[in-house]
Amino acid sequence: MRMMTCRLCGSDDLTGVVDLGATPPCERILTADQLDEPEVTYPLHLRVCTSCWLAQIPPLITPEETFTDYAYFSSYSASWVEHARAFVAGLDLRPDSFVVEVASNDGYLLRHVVERGVRCLGVEPSVNVGQAARERGVPTVTAFLTPESAQAVVAEHGKADYVVANNVYAHIPDVIGFTEGLRTLVADDGLVSVEVQHLLTLMQLNQYDTIYHEHFQYYTVASAQRALASGGLTLVDVELLTTHGGSIRLWAAPSGAPSQRVSDVLAMEKAAGLHDISGYIDFTERVAKVRRDLLSFLITAAEEGSTVVGYGAPGKGNTLLNHCGIRPDLLPYTVDRNPYKHGKFTPGARIPIFEPERIAADKPDYVLVLPWNLRDELIDQLSYIRDWGGRLVFPIPTLEVV
Repeated sequence: MRMMTCRLCGSDDLTGVVDLGATPPCERILTADQLDEPEVTYPLHLRVCTSCWLAQIPPLITPEETFTDYAYFSSYSASWVEHARAFVAGLDLRPDSFVVEVASNDGYLLRHVVERGVRCLGVEPSVNVGQAARERGVPTVTAFLTPESAQAVVAEHGKADYVVANNVYAHIPDVIGFTEGLRTLVADDGLVSVEVQHLLTLMQLNQYDTIYHEHFQYYTVASAQRALASGGLTLVDVELLTTHGGSIRLWAAPSGAPSQRVSDVLAMEKAAGLHDISGYIDFTERVAKVRRDLLSFLITAAEEGSTVVGYGAPGKGNTLLNHCGIRPDLLPYTVDRNPYKHGKFTPGARIPIFEPERIAADKPDYVLVLPWNLRDELIDQLSYIRDWGGRLVFPIPTLEVV
């Protein structure tokens, strides 16, 4: 049996945190023609390296398998577009500044840079979402970030004052090579901004559904600091964000010293036991309780004749559905704003995906919210279900009926 080694430090001293069984990749949405075909599943077992404390899963699929044609379009979340707008508004941009975003998706962030008349470039591997960005007027090249592709960008466009990498640092198995690419892109006096989910909130708030095959690793500030250093970047500041259930914005530079905020967050992580094994040992049982509570609710609702449908078809939702063994008998369908997913089926669970208007037409008793990280946005969007006495159900961090 091939032993897994840490992709950051090379140690083979990895300890299991939670084993979610085997699931298909979360974004491999099925067409009707594929329902009678087999699906390949892969183990989903989170481990933590007890040498550098990087939490990770085995790299069983490649980024090319997932991101060449991608089902996720960032601009369908109004709150995420606003988050990006506020970020850009806070940058110290000059008329001659140059901003590069890695994994720029459909231009959700760089569109705000374009509006300010500042030169920018997106580096996006997915052909379909990159085309959507170009149609919005956002200059975008189709490429995965490597040291070589970064050199090509610099040769044509020059070094960037700001390099942005939102929700991609977990998606690449070659952490060191990707970080070297970030360093290549940024000017010696520039800044790199990396946003990624914080392992601290993932553990504390039972956000285990964010563990899926696209996410190869899960960061604390301590492990992110080591990862950035591996590619020649120094962590100089950190911000705690509410996005995606709790994220960190890491500010890195070619040189500098960590701020007091870095020290403060490192102290928080240490107190939570994430710099040793103590913070990981009871996670499996807490995950099992989330599963039991959700299944108990769905089974009881079915036995009472109440209707429950889903809202959203995000990657995290597919981890939850498959780990819990939820099928159309308990959740007959879900809806999603992304028309790319309409008429298709969730991987593994094979739950139909319809347009959002289906909820108003059917008037279900309950709506199970799968993208729980958009709680405030969706409570507002779905407020109309009150008209017939409908209620929202949030499965994470603990079951809540609103």
